[in-house]
Amino acid sequence: MNSILRGIISFFVITLIWQLVVIIFNLPPYILPSPLLVLTSLIQYGTLIFEQSIPTVIEAVVGFILSLLVGGFWALSLFYFRPLRLWFLPVLLISQALPVFAIAPLFLVWFGYGMMSKMAVTCLMLFFPITSSFYEGLLNTPIHYLDLARTMNATKWQTLWRIRVPLALASFGNGLRVAATFAPMGAVIGEWVGASQGLGFLILSANSRMQIDLMFAAILFLIVFTLGFYYLIDLIIKKVGSL
Repeated sequence: MNSILRGIISFFVITLIWQLVVIIFNLPPYILPSPLLVLTSLIQYGTLIFEQSIPTVIEAVVGFILSLLVGGFWALSLFYFRPLRLWFLPVLLISQALPVFAIAPLFLVWFGYGMMSKMAVTCLMLFFPITSSFYEGLLNTPIHYLDLARTMNATKWQTLWRIRVPLALASFGNGLRVAATFAPMGAVIGEWVGASQGLGFLILSANSRMQIDLMFAAILFLIVFTLGFYYLIDLIIKKVGSL
């Protein structure tokens, strides 16, 4: 309850500062709309924003699930197969050095202008934090658990699935929390490169028509979705961890 109260207080403080900046500097709406104008726009265009959010939500959630499956598989593969680890780890690092905006147009060519290319961009952004966190968790298994497994003549597979993987879930969960915050932005970036629907498309469209209040309203909706998605993943992780 204290964290929720702090969040509400922080929101009102930021809103108050925002309103004061608009008033003190007498900023026009096309430069920085007031919070009241953004709220009015959110109510006025609520149906449009909700309809445009559906593709973005689908792209973010499916991209997150794909990243979870692919990242988990590659983390296990990197840990268990040393030759693959030697060759693939540098490639994994290089993939994060490349700007997403530089690769996203290629995904449009490969997967088209539909949702698939946006899911691919999202998966690319989330792949590294999920894979690296799970892989580090597998590597950092306490030595006394491994000594106990050797004492009991456990096989490598038994040690992996009954000791290393359960103990790595905490680190894996941290990677999933980070990925949950990036997932909506990954979908939006994919829509910025090329799309005819979604919150990213709506934000660009509103910006080009100088409807800054609508743009801020769409961004506010995106923030709310990101927070909700993060807390949902966090709740699922805690529930799984308590089993």
